[in-house]
Amino acid sequence: MFRFRGVAAACLATAGAAAVVVTGSPAQAAGTLHISEIYYNSPGTDTRSNTSLNYEWVQVTNSTTKAVSLTGWTLTDSSRHVYTFGSFSLGAGKSVRVHTGKGTNTAANRYQGRAAYVWNNDRDTATLRRSTGSWADACSYNDATRSYVYC
Repeated sequence: MFRFRGVAAACLATAGAAAVVVTGSPAQAAGTLHISEIYYNSPGTDTRSNTSLNYEWVQVTNSTTKAVSLTGWTLTDSSRHVYTFGSFSLGAGKSVRVHTGKGTNTAANRYQGRAAYVWNNDRDTATLRRSTGSWADACSYNDATRSYVYC
């Protein structure tokens, strides 16, 4: 019985090491386009001022080695508020913040142009979808004691 356990343990250890090599490396090498952070509770009183609305944002990060076109991609919350990216490409290794309020779009900041908050202060889910409608990423939070979550 002792020999069997030793052989079984050695086989499991070898299989586990092989699984790490096979499944871990390719995913990391490829990179992803993903939601990396949500700032869902802007500081101070919720006054619906443009400044307050713009402190509410979702950050999307491109960890690939090539620029990715986000044209037609969507970002939604649980209540189905939808932001659709216009003509926009996110550079390799770059991030963009999608703010709730109004502003001038840049390579690092996009604006939904809304006059009301989108992200709930206690719990919500941000979902990123490709222009085809297929799921790309999602990030949920459930903590009213914080203002942000890293995804």
